Amino acid sequence: MTDRILVVAAHPDDDVLGMGGTIAKHALVEGAEVSVLCVTDGSSSQYPGNQEVMELKWQEAQRAAKLLGVREYLQRDLPDMRLDSVPHVDINRVVEEAVDAIGPNIVYTVHPDVNLDHQAVFRSVMVATRPRTGGPVRRVLSYAPTSSVEWTPPFEATFQPTWFSDISATVDAKVAAFACFETETRAWPHPRSPESIRAHAAACGSGIGRDAAEPFVLVRSIND
Repeated sequence: MTDRILVVAAHPDDDVLGMGGTIAKHALVEGAEVSVLCVTDGSSSQYPGNQEVMELKWQEAQRAAKLLGVREYLQRDLPDMRLDSVPHVDINRVVEEAVDAIGPNIVYTVHPDVNLDHQAVFRSVMVATRPRTGGPVRRVLSYAPTSSVEWTPPFEATFQPTWFSDISATVDAKVAAFACFETETRAWPHPRSPESIRAHAAACGSGIGRDAAEPFVLVRSIND
């Protein structure tokens, strides 16, 4: 059976930073059907009223998704960096519609770190993927975008990975995909630099005896 996978992000680069190598592994190596849902418009708070930048970030995300083998990239228009002002039920609806349309057996969600948008998306994914009779979702994992998760204070929902993906064969694809985000790339030693992305993958890999890896938290798994 071919896995049908949905990756849910709050912002256009969350998925690439957090699990770009695993997306490429699923899509390009394993032949899985991977879809990405970005819940927000991606730029309205940083660049208010700037439709040109919004369109540019959309194009960057599309190029990155193509490099990773993503079958379908969906972007919605909830307000970037302001999901805490959106009724929870409205975010739920966006995620539920994608789950119903795609029917994924595996769902990845951004981890509820210091970013309030990430917290809101995570809660809505928990609602949309709750086990139900006839529901397709069998596994839910959270991923951690660098330059966000490491800033979460220790008394909040810190990221403690329990699941690791070997991306030794696809770390180059992750770096190439993030390079599409010219609006978000920063110089070393910023976490959004190509050097940092490789260093983080190498550090995670060394912990499991691999050249490169990405960490996840296994939220739920149903074994039939």
